[in-house]
Amino acid sequence: MSFSDFSILKLLANTVDILLVWFVIYKLITIVRGTKAVQLVKGIFVILLVKIISDTFHMQTLGWMMEQVLIWGFLAIAVIFQPELRRALEQLGRGRLFSRSGNQEGDDQEKMVESIIKAVDYMAKRRIGALISVERETGMGDYIETGIPLESKISSELLINIFIPNTPLHDGAVILQKNTVAAAACYLPLSESPFISKELGTRHRAALGISEVTDSLTVIVSEETGSVSLTKNGELHRDLKSEAFKELLTNELISQTNVKQPSSGIWNWRVKKNG
Repeated sequence: MSFSDFSILKLLANTVDILLVWFVIYKLITIVRGTKAVQLVKGIFVILLVKIISDTFHMQTLGWMMEQVLIWGFLAIAVIFQPELRRALEQLGRGRLFSRSGNQEGDDQEKMVESIIKAVDYMAKRRIGALISVERETGMGDYIETGIPLESKISSELLINIFIPNTPLHDGAVILQKNTVAAAACYLPLSESPFISKELGTRHRAALGISEVTDSLTVIVSEETGSVSLTKNGELHRDLKSEAFKELLTNELISQTNVKQPSSGIWNWRVKKNG
């Protein structure tokens, strides 16, 4: 083997090494996104930044403090996040940490959509107020923490029972995360848009508020009229009929390229027009 061949192999090995490291980092980011671990990662970056600054300017006391934080901090992380680390290792042992069946994910999305549609149809006919928010790319961990954790499989029966009046969890929003009911009785930020119609209540304002700060999809059932509305990207789509609601929900939550796109007339109902 010539020297040039050896250099090419070494370059190829280094390239693969770098790509694998970036892949692992990317997967770790996707795992912690939307969880309390995000704040932990931010804190670690701040500590590292302070450590670099202290070393650069020869701040011995501050540098020593940051060094002790780093040494003992990793031990504290292992203790505090022991359940999460154990779960990750279990998934790694099953080969599920970095991969998931695309068919399984599609089936889960279809079941979620079917459960939401069935529950919303039931509650709309009986004028049971409901607020259901579906997490997408932007994490909703901060809002999940404001509610009661459930971590349950999604079913229409569960969603209906949560919103039955005068029950402990009916007041607030249900947040769906990764095809599970993450939490109920959650607090969502209220929109301060001046274009919202005065006839809309707290549920609609909360649904608009969360759609302005995240890319979530939020469904509202009015307890006064039984009408179904949906918010997305700061837009409010009111009084959706059953078929239109089913079409919009399917197009947004089921990852299929051949799904029929919603009519532009429905999606152009912006908040200003509703006001």
